[in-house]
Amino acid sequence: MKLPAPLHVFNEGLAFLLEVVALVVLAWWGWQSVDPLALRLLLAVAAPAAAATLWGLFAAPKARIAVPLAGVLAVKTLVFGAAAVAWYAMGRHTWATAFAVVVAVNTTFATLDRRAAMHQRT
Repeated sequence: MKLPAPLHVFNEGLAFLLEVVALVVLAWWGWQSVDPLALRLLLAVAAPAAAATLWGLFAAPKARIAVPLAGVLAVKTLVFGAAAVAWYAMGRHTWATAFAVVVAVNTTFATLDRRAAMHQRT
């Protein structure tokens, strides 16, 4: 299913926004999850840094390591799932659920759109 151009642009922009939100939520969770200040700082930096590193290595459009679609989706599930769980753990149950639903719909449309584009090129 190839998305019309305006919907494709909107979905890609939404995907980027969701990626940024996931990193912010992971940092926020890291800051709120422990007591000692040094550990807070470490977790607030390490959680989003780990997610960004995984994303850049395996899930980004220009990922350093090419993996099959299943691998890309696994990394996206891990990063977005961690953000949703972090939001839930902070007591933001509605936000966690809404985020997970929007991510699922966005990722589904993006995957179908990219697969259709790849089939048109061959």
